[in-house]
Amino acid sequence: MDEVSVPAAVVSPEQSSELLGYPPDARLLIVNCDDFGMYPAINAAVIESVEEGIASSCSLMVPCPGAPQAMKLLRRRPQIPFGIHLTLVCEMPDIRWGPLIAKERVPSLLDPAGELFAPTPVGQTTLLGQARLDEIELEFRAQIDAVGDAELTPTHLDFHCLADGGRGDILGLTVALAAEYGLAVRVWLEPGRRAMRRSGLPVIDNDFLDSFSLEVEGKEDRYAQMLRDLPAGLNEWAVHPSLGDKESQAVDGGWLVRRTDYEFLTSPQAREVLQREDIVVIDYRTIQGVWSGSVIPE
Repeated sequence: MDEVSVPAAVVSPEQSSELLGYPPDARLLIVNCDDFGMYPAINAAVIESVEEGIASSCSLMVPCPGAPQAMKLLRRRPQIPFGIHLTLVCEMPDIRWGPLIAKERVPSLLDPAGELFAPTPVGQTTLLGQARLDEIELEFRAQIDAVGDAELTPTHLDFHCLADGGRGDILGLTVALAAEYGLAVRVWLEPGRRAMRRSGLPVIDNDFLDSFSLEVEGKEDRYAQMLRDLPAGLNEWAVHPSLGDKESQAVDGGWLVRRTDYEFLTSPQAREVLQREDIVVIDYRTIQGVWSGSVIPE
């Protein structure tokens, strides 16, 4: 990803956890459920993982077929913090979604068949090579505004499949949109993190976890050990719970990853380890408060 340009601004040696008001040795963890809104079994598992488990927030995929149900669930639960999982790709052949903006207005975001690209290496490379920033802005604004039109208030923006947006200018656009709408942004690749830190914006201090990178076998023990080994500073796990029911198995090749995430997040072991290790689980509301009052990179 291209380097993100920022103006000369406040340089802070502090960890993000200290910028958020915690002592240097505090271990903070955001447990964010990605892909909320993709389909009903994910929606149900995400709600349970937040209300009954250790998850602290979720990210809504606005263009997906399960999004209307997900937004209804959020309206009934205003206490659940959520972000917008900005979506430019579609990896589900049996659950199709497209851009919210009319396709003729965003042709650079579409493959030769007129659909969103699949997030394969070739698909991502092609998309990022041809996508026009003005068309991306149209689509991102449509996704953000759809949430506002539903009378919901998000905390942050993050990205589906494309880490930090996949390009420096896409990340820069997203940071600008976050400033306009009063939101934070999930930034986890080093170029972006370095740029945000130069402007005093809190981002994760340590390696980011995407749960699809973990082996399914032995995952519960692996998660527990990762909690025990969690370093000081701000950490984030992007998890992907789903019930893993028969309908999920029929359409989603990653259903077992999602099912095992759900099982751990809602397990007594997860809560016990968190309490034993004195880990502070937070959500993006804390980060949002600092972002909305800080110097934003240009």
